[in-house]
Amino acid sequence: MLSGNTDCYQPAERKFGITRKMLEVLVKYKHPVGLITKNSLILRDIDLLQELAQHDLVSVAVSINSLNEDLRQKMEPRTASCLKRLNIIEQLAVKKIPVSVMVAPVIPGLNDHEIARVIQAAAERGAYTAGYTIVRLNGEIAGIFEDWIRKTFPDKAEKVLHRIQACHGGHLHDSRWGTRMHGEGNIADAIRQLFDLACKKFFPPRQHFSFNLRAFRRPSGQMELF
Repeated sequence: MLSGNTDCYQPAERKFGITRKMLEVLVKYKHPVGLITKNSLILRDIDLLQELAQHDLVSVAVSINSLNEDLRQKMEPRTASCLKRLNIIEQLAVKKIPVSVMVAPVIPGLNDHEIARVIQAAAERGAYTAGYTIVRLNGEIAGIFEDWIRKTFPDKAEKVLHRIQACHGGHLHDSRWGTRMHGEGNIADAIRQLFDLACKKFFPPRQHFSFNLRAFRRPSGQMELF
C-alpha cells in the first residue's frame, strides 16, 4: 500500500522518482499494490499502472473531499484541483485501471454535505466504488486544526469542532481500532447513511475487484535461501 500516511505523489516525487522505481520493481515481480493520491503526477506512471492492471495487480484510490474549489484550496493548498482529480479518475478508468474515490477526510459541518456529489461525479468518470473517513485529530494535529479552523472559518469553527467531538466519544482524537475511521454516534451514523445511499444510487452492481495473489514471481538468487 502506497500513501497510507502521506501522498506518494507529493512534489518531491517529481524530482526523485521513488514511487516510479517502486512500481517498476512491483511490475517486475508481479506484486499487487494499492495507491492513494490526490495529485496528478500519478498520470506520469500510467504505463506501469496499466501493465499491473493487466494482471489484476493494482487498485488506485483518488482522494476528493470537496468539489468546491475555494474550499479545496483552503483545506488542501498545493494539491491538484477538484477537476484535475476527476480527470485522474477518468484517465485511469479509460486505461482499465481499477480506480475508486476516497471521500476523505469528511469534516462534519464543513464538507459532509458534499458526499453524494463527490461520489456521483467520480462514478460518472469511471470510478467503480468509494470509501470515506471522518476526520480525527490525534496528537499535535488537534491544535493545528483548531487554529486553522478558527482563522479560516471563524463563523463555523465551534460547530465543526463540536461535531468532530460528537463523532469520537467527546474527543477530537480517536485511536480506537474499528471506530476511529468512521466514528460513532448520531452524526457519524447520518454520514454513513448518506454515503451508503450515494454508493447504492450511483454505482451500478459490478464484480468486486480483488487482487491477483497468484502471479507473484519469486526472485532468483539470494531469496531462494528462505
